[in-house]
Amino acid sequence: MRYALSQSTDQGHCFLPEEQLISDAVKLLQVDTGLVIECLADLAADEEGVVREQVPGPEGQPLTAVYLIPFHRAELSLAAQLRRLLRAEEGRMPAFRDVAWDKALAWLADRTGAELAPEQEEAVRLALTEKVAVLTGGPGCGKSFTVRSIVELARAKKAKVLLAAPTGRAAKRLAELTGAEASTVHRLLELKPGGDAAYDRDRPLDADLVVVDEASMLDLLLANKLVKAVAPGAHLLLVGDVDQLPSVGAGEVLSDLLAPDGPVPSVRLTRIFRQARQSGVVTNAHRINSGQQPITSGLPDFFLFVTEDTEEAGRLTVDVAARRVPAKFGLDPRRDVQVLAPMHRGPAGAGTLNGLLQQAVTPSRPDVPEKRFGGRVFRVGDKVTQIRNNYEKGANGVFNGTVGVVTSLDVDEQRLTVLTDEDEEVPYDFDELDELAHAYAVTIHRSQGSEYPAVVIPVTTGAWMMLQRNLLYTAVTRAKKIVVLVGSRKAIGQAVRTVSAGRRFTSLRHRLKGEVRVGKIT
Repeated sequence: MRYALSQSTDQGHCFLPEEQLISDAVKLLQVDTGLVIECLADLAADEEGVVREQVPGPEGQPLTAVYLIPFHRAELSLAAQLRRLLRAEEGRMPAFRDVAWDKALAWLADRTGAELAPEQEEAVRLALTEKVAVLTGGPGCGKSFTVRSIVELARAKKAKVLLAAPTGRAAKRLAELTGAEASTVHRLLELKPGGDAAYDRDRPLDADLVVVDEASMLDLLLANKLVKAVAPGAHLLLVGDVDQLPSVGAGEVLSDLLAPDGPVPSVRLTRIFRQARQSGVVTNAHRINSGQQPITSGLPDFFLFVTEDTEEAGRLTVDVAARRVPAKFGLDPRRDVQVLAPMHRGPAGAGTLNGLLQQAVTPSRPDVPEKRFGGRVFRVGDKVTQIRNNYEKGANGVFNGTVGVVTSLDVDEQRLTVLTDEDEEVPYDFDELDELAHAYAVTIHRSQGSEYPAVVIPVTTGAWMMLQRNLLYTAVTRAKKIVVLVGSRKAIGQAVRTVSAGRRFTSLRHRLKGEVRVGKIT
């Protein structure tokens, strides 16, 4: 039963309804329902077992939720810590309590060279006057400029600002945008092996304002660690696009914080700025998000190559990414073009495409050393990604999803070196290569928090079960300039029509509103 709960957290759930857990366990074990119910009672009575608790269900009816203990503790803790921050009487940015906003915004416009739209102004005021705030909105709606404006004003009043994002690429983008240093959330908290953080409630971050970008990627466990480390009276601003895929880990924290009638103040930017409206990528991202088919002809930056056959779509994706896009737009196929696949498996999945793209972009050559490991071949010039957290590597650990390029490979020393997106050279002994995978193609889920000049997306009926609106929307919004879809119109239509199958099981929004009476059910 613990295994069934663990599997459900891998699918994003923080708990399972009791009836569903019993049903899942009966199927897994092929035993009588009565025996499973007895075992559940034993587990719930065990201090180290599971927590059963009455929570509001989707229709408002109460249901019995069964949690693994770490997820129950994290959900309780995150709700409590957010309420603690919201209620803090003393503020670490008192200058904004009675600021002359007209003057402040005029100074800001003079400094940045652009005026804020009314909803952007609202977001700026909210972030600088409320202890916890959320800023959301789609591409082209001015989230980035709003964040820059908030940071500019905070720093003008000598506030200590810390900037973070869940991935190295997103942190780098945030640093470029604001002109201030930004780090990954893992590095900010100095997470240690085992998941303990150097900064927590007893040793909070020395910051008046903490800004976290790409907050849709924050899962329950990481969000709990982050919020714990925010000092009482400090301000926390979470920025992200709530319409993107939820976090890979359990929970849907950003969505829960944006729940109607919740205690966390928020602003949703909806106005698409004129310059952004000229982008086919932005236009189609919003069309997809509203359930409309993307426009795939007559645009200079959004294209469709039609093929009904999945294997042909795989071959065509490689040709487009490795040859056609680089030739037409003068882009580097390794650095500037990213293939994003709905699935890992299959002829148009990330696994197969990685092999084909490596042959096309970094082929075997007599003068280039290579190392074969576990069915993969590593070469100098390969685009690779770390596939699990390693707290011992690099200056502060190398984390799942970090991307880089192999810059050297020494057969005598049995070692290769990767230059990561965070500009750190990280050595790998050959016996550590099971931590690396090729990244010419990655799944859309793994691309969250990243941005690329051009993306190529195979959309085929072979990935039918995965085709959902937020998946395609997330893929399209990873592109800065160019999107190429490869596949069938039928598959694209399926993705646009299909809204995600349902919410994840989480009670964070109810705990924030005080709607869950804490206590075990025995």
